[in-house]
Amino acid sequence: MTVLYGKGVSRGTAWGRLHFLERDTQVQTKREAGDPEMEVARFDRARQEAIAQLAQLNVESKAKLGEKQSLLFEIHQMMLEDLDYRESVTGMIRGEKVNAEYAVDQTAAQFSEMFTQMDDSYMKERASDVLDISRRVIRLLTGQEDTSLTGDEPAIIAAEDLVPSETARLDREKVLAFITAMGSANSHTAIFARTMGIPAVVALGDKLLEEYDGKEVFVDGDSGEVYVEPDEETASRLKDRREAEKEHQHYMEQFRGRKAVTPEGRHIQVCANIGSPADLEAALAGDADGVGLFRSEFLYLGRDSFPAEEDQYQAYRKVAEAMKGRTVVIRTLDIGADKQAEYFHLPQEENPAMGMRAIRICLTRPEVFCTQLRALYRASAHGKLAVMFPMITSVDEVRRIKLLCAQVREELQAAGEPFDEHMELGIMVETPAAAVISDLLAQEVDFFSIGTNDLTQYTLAVDRQNAAIESFCDRHHEAVIRLIRTTVKNAHAAGIWVGICGELAADTALTETFMEIGVDELSMTPGNILEVKAKILDR
Repeated sequence: MTVLYGKGVSRGTAWGRLHFLERDTQVQTKREAGDPEMEVARFDRARQEAIAQLAQLNVESKAKLGEKQSLLFEIHQMMLEDLDYRESVTGMIRGEKVNAEYAVDQTAAQFSEMFTQMDDSYMKERASDVLDISRRVIRLLTGQEDTSLTGDEPAIIAAEDLVPSETARLDREKVLAFITAMGSANSHTAIFARTMGIPAVVALGDKLLEEYDGKEVFVDGDSGEVYVEPDEETASRLKDRREAEKEHQHYMEQFRGRKAVTPEGRHIQVCANIGSPADLEAALAGDADGVGLFRSEFLYLGRDSFPAEEDQYQAYRKVAEAMKGRTVVIRTLDIGADKQAEYFHLPQEENPAMGMRAIRICLTRPEVFCTQLRALYRASAHGKLAVMFPMITSVDEVRRIKLLCAQVREELQAAGEPFDEHMELGIMVETPAAAVISDLLAQEVDFFSIGTNDLTQYTLAVDRQNAAIESFCDRHHEAVIRLIRTTVKNAHAAGIWVGICGELAADTALTETFMEIGVDELSMTPGNILEVKAKILDR
């Protein structure tokens, strides 16, 4: 018996034979293009055909993933329309006089590497999206068939990695589970697995050997353990674990669709954190009451120029409409620190986490900030949006923000653009300064959202990006809890609501504490929502 340890990303257990996915991942050969314009035309035809295929996949996946869950494939279509991607391919074809397949392959590798090297976990996941759309274009250029991913019999699928379009095409009747050498819990592949109810373990690394192909394996999508040919005693124990998991899943489903009401009769909103419109499927599948944190950085990262107002407006509008009246709280751009974009030309800093980032960029570059504000206000006409501003440390900052918001509203009114005049404006409480003066800040805004990741980092003086001192980062530190308590008390005294959108929101060891403190909203990774609802309701 061999036991492999990875990261469980989709709950459930499975037992069956392992089947290694075979696909053609051959690097494309570089050939000289006699007529570069002909190669550009070939690329554009293949790209347009890929867009058509993705439109069809979007339709087909709705039955399997639901209408909102299939939204990713609309995003993939947009990626194929992206000017940066297209110009990279066509520029290489014309500049180096190479064949289209090679240019697409090289662009995919460059873009994927760029995303992989980013510190932001969400942007890292965009690497698989670029590879996904590029493989599709290459298949069309080379005439390769899009082969089936499964055999005739139910099996556990193994692969180096799975891209989202492959996961969406998995036959739930034939795929007992899947395991991969690469991947993460926040990837769309993992989200799709959770939506489809397929147990999954990723990040097994080089321990996942092809010599295991055809062997009997047991997969635990919760613990991240994979047992290859378990012995009789272990098999019996694993079967018991499987039965316990089924009982837990059945138990959790009783909380779906229910409001999280405390024994005292107070309703706590349990919402989702998302990083782009493509994450809506996970929020809805997770039973979110709304979106408590929509990170707008996805519009700014992975590109070489500022996003246009219209592009931002369309993205915000899509989320507002999809949530059908449920509140969507959008955080304005939080570039800086671990999220860098070269075209911002930010200074090199000894300590970027305390440097030019987030609201400090917005207030020193009002033209960039006001473009985002205009897009946000325009999108507010299509749903219930709220906007919050990160890294606040003073009342003066908030008042300067409100002046810019008033200026944007006046411009839109003069232009006859519709918007929600009552859209709520809030701030992130993620610095000790904001927590300490929360009584003053509460007089200026409609709500608070406590970002516990940065609040913990700054309160304990522990760099959360530094793994060497992780043991010093006590997320339950009394100082952090006291700052949260103070913030909630001051918010309620001023008549405004307060939520938590950092990692602690999903920490069920603190749920009762947050209930006692009086937190109004908890926002988290969609997969944790039912667990938190159960903690609140099952008392």
